[in-house]
Amino acid sequence: MAKVTTFVEIIKAEFPDDRLTWQKAIPTFHPESAEEAAKLVRLANKHRQSLYITGFGNNIDPAGRPFEEMVAIRTDRQNELLVVEAEDFYVTAGAGYPLKEMNLHLHDEGLYMPHADLPYVGSLGGAVSVNLTGEVNGYELPLKKYLIQAKVVTPEGEIIKPGSICFKSVSGYDIVKIFAPSWGLLGLLVELSFRVLPLSAAGEYADMVMQEIDRGSFIHALDESNDDVDALYSRKIKRKFDPENILPIV
Repeated sequence: MAKVTTFVEIIKAEFPDDRLTWQKAIPTFHPESAEEAAKLVRLANKHRQSLYITGFGNNIDPAGRPFEEMVAIRTDRQNELLVVEAEDFYVTAGAGYPLKEMNLHLHDEGLYMPHADLPYVGSLGGAVSVNLTGEVNGYELPLKKYLIQAKVVTPEGEIIKPGSICFKSVSGYDIVKIFAPSWGLLGLLVELSFRVLPLSAAGEYADMVMQEIDRGSFIHALDESNDDVDALYSRKIKRKFDPENILPIV
């Protein structure tokens, strides 16, 4: 515990006191901006301190011996609905914004987000990180289909903004989609923008059901013993984003 205790003292010296709490005996940092999160991650790189991203902690909850030498990051203070563009059919919110509250706010704007009516208790960032997926008339409908832009703190402490709010911005693979699912291993999602629908479309999704969250396939893809092509690419992406392994697989 000596190393993590030292890093906790560094956090206390660099940030306001209320940024650090203890959750299930794990030191937990609550950034109030992307800049604060980036600063923490840069400090973690400098001091070789492992971090663990939890969102709300509902679906990704660090507890127990494997996490005793780690510092967790929660996005519970990144919880505001930042932009609602009714004419352009998109919204932007902090990654800690509760998914279940989205349609409560969109209704008066005449807008609708299908996945916000699923029985998922967690944040927007958590929903993306676990690749929340619904099923409508026998077809899978992942939340990432509507994800168009994100603000992300990388494992090296940089702030990037992949994606675009435009209907068509690039040819080829849309890099923002790699964060679904990422399970907090590719960086901290800080803000997220989604394409939303007119409220008149809500009836088309009335029968949508939530698929079980897949807790294993992405982690299995990062296992060095997995030689599937997709797994090889997953590990390549992980090494590219996190060369110092600041966000280790637990």
